[in-house]
This record gives sequence, structure tokens and C-alpha cells, in this order.
Amino acid sequence: MLFSSFATLLIASTVLASPIPAWKREVPQEHSHDPILIALRPILALNNPDNIQDPVFGLLGNAAAQNGAGNIADPDCLQQATADQAFTNAKAKGDIAGMTVALQYRALERNTGSVGLASVQCTSIQAKNPEIAAIQQHQDPASANAAAINKAIVLELAKQIASIGGDPLKALETGTFAPGQIGDPTGRGNTCNDEDPNGCINTKNLLVLDATEEEIEAAVAGVSAGGSGDAAATTTQDEATTTTQDAAATATDCPDATVTVTVTAGAEDAGQATSTAAPEATSSAAPAADAGAGGNLQKFTGNLGGITAPAVVPGGRGFQVVGNNSDFLNVGAALGRSCDVQHNQCANAANSNRNAGFTVGDCDTQNNACRALI
Repeated sequence: MLFSSFATLLIASTVLASPIPAWKREVPQEHSHDPILIALRPILALNNPDNIQDPVFGLLGNAAAQNGAGNIADPDCLQQATADQAFTNAKAKGDIAGMTVALQYRALERNTGSVGLASVQCTSIQAKNPEIAAIQQHQDPASANAAAINKAIVLELAKQIASIGGDPLKALETGTFAPGQIGDPTGRGNTCNDEDPNGCINTKNLLVLDATEEEIEAAVAGVSAGGSGDAAATTTQDEATTTTQDAAATATDCPDATVTVTVTAGAEDAGQATSTAAPEATSSAAPAADAGAGGNLQKFTGNLGGITAPAVVPGGRGFQVVGNNSDFLNVGAALGRSCDVQHNQCANAANSNRNAGFTVGDCDTQNNACRALI
């Protein structure tokens, strides 16, 4: 667990458009990644319609997070909402460094109630920016399959940073600590909370790298910059989950396994979640009767501008979208990717041809209809 003990801290906000007010409160160990938080504050303050009090709240457990969540009702989604708004603000200014920081922040570990407890994923809010939607937060390094999960998160983060023209190696800065001892009565784990603009996880040499530079470079090979915010960016929340699961299974040399997160209702503070390994056969919800012998599982037939959703077929390590290089363990994620590919091609056509006879809004409506069949 990244945060576990409390210390009094006065947060001085940056006075910009939609300023974030100053707060004096108890906050656990947010200083570990201070450079990212310090850089994000003025970016969020540029436009903060949800009145999020400070980025640090998104990294806290639910009980503490609610104190600064503003208009965000689901504390499990506060980190994503904060990153999403900051990314939007930076993108509007063409600020690659700002967008990079927003992506880094989204990948930071959230506080949970004990060493070894994974945090709950955001499911109630869909990120507006697909780059943010593709990222999940790091998990407690002592939680189940954490090394594989966190490596997958960092590799995906590197891809998203590369896609906006940033330095993909900055993904490594979001790593967390070495695993703590499960059952540690102090709940501290291997953490730090020294106030340091360089981040005490860095200055105390506590940062554990999730991947090598060579692995980062291999992951971003072929990723072209310029996908940020336009119709060509196709990653969705569902796909991001599957991508992380896929990479986690690969990293653990268990090609028939996937990592799933089980949420226990009514959990206090950060929520109760456990990571488990499940056989691929039980994790994919493939309608075998519909699949036929390698038939198309995509049943949506809408085709604005003559653009159809690409076929989804059994293959690879589960399912494949024709024309897409990724394998999907879950048929729903594959169908979602198919819908989004169609949506992006549709939006591109609408934007490039004013006489197309349909608008991007029509493409959005079509995409909703496509996803309703998943």
C-alpha cells in the first residue's frame, strides 16, 4: 500500500483560472511522487469545473478522497477524473509535457487499507480522453500478481505517452515501492513521506522500476505521435482492462491465465479488491453458438458512410478484430474495439467531408447503438 500513515500538511494552491483553494488537512505519504503532483496542480487549475480540491485526493482511500472530490460522486473514479480534466486542459494548450504529467498521475498507486490490498478500478465514469481511459493505477506491490499488473500498466502508459509525442521512458517514474510485509500492523510497507520536490521515492532510492528501458522501447515501437485527442485514438476503458490482463498473463509466463479484479460491495475507504488468476476458458464470455466455425461475432450492421464495424473472430489467445494487431481474452472488449474502430473511421469521414451527409454526433449515436449489442 502506497499511503498508510497520516501527517499534517498545508497545501498551497496555484491561483490560476478556476483556482484550487488551500486546504490544511491530514494526508498520508503523497510526497513520494511529489514532482508529478506539483506539476499537475496548475494544469488542473486552468479549468476545474468539478471543483476537485487537489490532485492528491485522487490518490487517497475513499473516506479521505471524498473530502476533496468536489462534484465527483464516486471516489473510486476521482483519480481518473482528475487526470482526464488535466489532460483536457493541457491538450487545449498543445502542452505535451502537461499531457504527459496527466497520464503519469493516472498511473500512480492509490491508497488502500492494508499492505497487499489492491485498489478498486473506476467503472462508473468513462474518461473523455482515450489516452486516459487506457491507463489504470498501479497496485500495491504486495498484492496478487502485482509485478505483472504494474509492468503491464507501465508499458501501456509508455505507449500512450509516445502517442502524444512525449518521452515514453517517463512511464518508469510512476513505479512504486518494494513489496511490504502482508500483515504489517503499522500498514506502512516500504514507503516514505518526506516533503521533497524531487519525490522521496527517488531521493531515497526506493523506486522499483516495473520494466527495463529496452522493454519500454520495444513496447512503443511502431507507435506514432499525433494520436492524442483525434478520431484515430481508439483505446477504450474496456480494452484497457483487457490489455492489462493480457500483458499480465504474458509477463507471468502463463499464456492461459488472465488477471481479474473482484470488488467486494460496501468496502470501507479504498474499497476491498483482490486479484486472482483465472483460466482463459472461464474469463472469456464467448457465445460459442454465435461464433460458428470462426464466424463474425460482431452483429452490429449500422454503416454510416458505408463504414462497417470490422469483424470479430475467434483467434490468437481469445478473439481478434480483423485488421487490428491485438488479441483479446474477453469477447466484449474485442467487440468494443470493433465498435470504436468504426466510430473513429466514421468521425474521420465526417470531419474530412462536410458533404458526407452525417456528422460526428451521428457517429457517436451509431457507436452507442453498436456498444448496446455487446
